[in-house]
Amino acid sequence: MSLTVLMNAGPWLSVPPSGYGGIENVVATLVPALRRLGVRVVLASVGSSTLPVDERISVFADGQFSALQRPYNQVCGISQAHLAGVVRELHARDDIDLVHDHVEAVGLATLTAMGPDGPPVLHTLHWDLAKHPELYGSLDGGDRVRVNGVSAAQLARAPKALREHSVGHVHLATPLAIDAHRRPGVVKGAHVLVLGRITPGKGQDLAARLAQRVGFPLVLAGPVGPYHRPEDLAAAGHDARLNPDVRFFHDEVARYVDGDRVRWVGTVAGRDRDDLLAGARATLFPLRWEEPGGTAVVESLALGTPVVAIARGCLPELVEHGRTGLLTGDEEELGDLVLAADLVEPDECRREAAARFTPAVMARRYVALYDQLSRRSTAPTLQAA
Repeated sequence: MSLTVLMNAGPWLSVPPSGYGGIENVVATLVPALRRLGVRVVLASVGSSTLPVDERISVFADGQFSALQRPYNQVCGISQAHLAGVVRELHARDDIDLVHDHVEAVGLATLTAMGPDGPPVLHTLHWDLAKHPELYGSLDGGDRVRVNGVSAAQLARAPKALREHSVGHVHLATPLAIDAHRRPGVVKGAHVLVLGRITPGKGQDLAARLAQRVGFPLVLAGPVGPYHRPEDLAAAGHDARLNPDVRFFHDEVARYVDGDRVRWVGTVAGRDRDDLLAGARATLFPLRWEEPGGTAVVESLALGTPVVAIARGCLPELVEHGRTGLLTGDEEELGDLVLAADLVEPDECRREAAARFTPAVMARRYVALYDQLSRRSTAPTLQAA
């Protein structure tokens, strides 16, 4: 299949990101696998992105993530400026067969507003679809604009108009899943890991409280708002509390962080992150929201670490209870499940990841969707109005 796809990663972080960066990590995982299948990729990101692609376009020299803590009226033009650059590029050339967009709300709205003269668009939904009800509830992209979810559970909660534009879901992947079933196991430590941005929906406060009550060592790894290291947050002034994640950490999590039973280590990247994850007794997902995609879940399985989680959102799709993890609907039972995590075989986790969550599996699914959209957008419109 010969296709040129404009991959719109957005203006917030480089691709790949240097540390935390959910969507940007997804793009960095997908693009190399697409190129191995013969897809030509034009990446719309920031100038500091280093991912090998066929072409790059950018409006901003570097990621604008730090601006997200500022008031809306000071930052609302960032995504729009980036999308304006994408639209200018699309108007200036005729070799883009399809746009694969990953920019929340603004990407979908702007590319839909291009009308019938624009190329086909696949907009991947990476977030909670209870947001943006006015946009999602009235979407009309015709045959040109379609969306996909990152789990079936995510799409099940979507407004009717959004579901009518859906071409299905594609589970997330990780390069760690490649040949994971052939990877030797590592010696497990005593620690349990919560990996991800510290925010109310991820439930780090619950994890920390259970660790103190039940008595297991817990490591919290991830940023608090824009602060990637404990010392950076400690040095931040009172205005840092304007960020809701910073406020959540100070008000609900910090009381349990004693540096012994519960530690917050900030953002951990690269080999250090993989070693921390592979050596964990379990990864804990004390969810208080409907997790849409679960990148950290598939990474945990690929490294042979059982998942212990609240069975919300995509977790039941990704984890088989009793074989690759332990799931419950009861928050208080989570602590007991952590103690039982040793019953799950790490080899089973790795085998599951190698079969279901490799970049090649994800890329083949997206190429099939690209082909479907390309054929649909060029087919004659014969239906009655």
